[in-house]
Amino acid sequence: MSSKVQAVAGSAFAAVFRAIKVVRPQRPIHPKGIQLVGTLERDSSVRAPSGIPWLDTAGSNVVDARLSRSIGLPDAFPDIIGLAVHFTEQDKLSDMLLATTGPTGLGRFILRLRRDAAAAVFSSMMPYKSDDGPVLIAARTIRSPDRLPVEPSAFRSLLGSGSWILELHHASPLGPWTRFGTLTLCLADSAGQDTAERYDPVLNPLPTAGTYGWTRRLREPSYALARRRD
Repeated sequence: MSSKVQAVAGSAFAAVFRAIKVVRPQRPIHPKGIQLVGTLERDSSVRAPSGIPWLDTAGSNVVDARLSRSIGLPDAFPDIIGLAVHFTEQDKLSDMLLATTGPTGLGRFILRLRRDAAAAVFSSMMPYKSDDGPVLIAARTIRSPDRLPVEPSAFRSLLGSGSWILELHHASPLGPWTRFGTLTLCLADSAGQDTAERYDPVLNPLPTAGTYGWTRRLREPSYALARRRD
């Protein structure tokens, strides 16, 4: 796909965002969410390095996160579930955005409608740039209540004072997943209120990870509109 076609596609996505923003001026997508806090732990040894030093080096980050229904369909319907993770590394902001997809092969590039976050697989879909080529990130639950529906009152009731623990993986676009850490999340407060924060993987990529020009051309027009609070 040429850069001109990518730019046209990015403008088309932005036009859709602009139309939705007429009826949802604050958040055209992911209109209602659940604020979470926790830690992201990276393992001391990775069996197959990703080529992104931050992923391949042991460490820990305190994170803020937001779980949300992307399209904003009524709670009784399945929706694409989004998981945004925000943290600071050496005074630089980083945002990791994941959405429900399939786990293997081409399925990891196909968004899936889900009701239950605990049973879902999340992935970045668009790759980061490393010294060894493109890298995808994925997360899947390893410990949580049996169900975690993405409806604030139900989610709050089921998670309570407990933790939602996800295993983190990286892979080349069609390669096998390699575990690199865990993400542990809990409710930000007893009320489980939403947050007004915006998350942007274009402006705030993962530490030591690059981004591809084609991903920026596809995403930036829409993210620029989403950042506007008018």
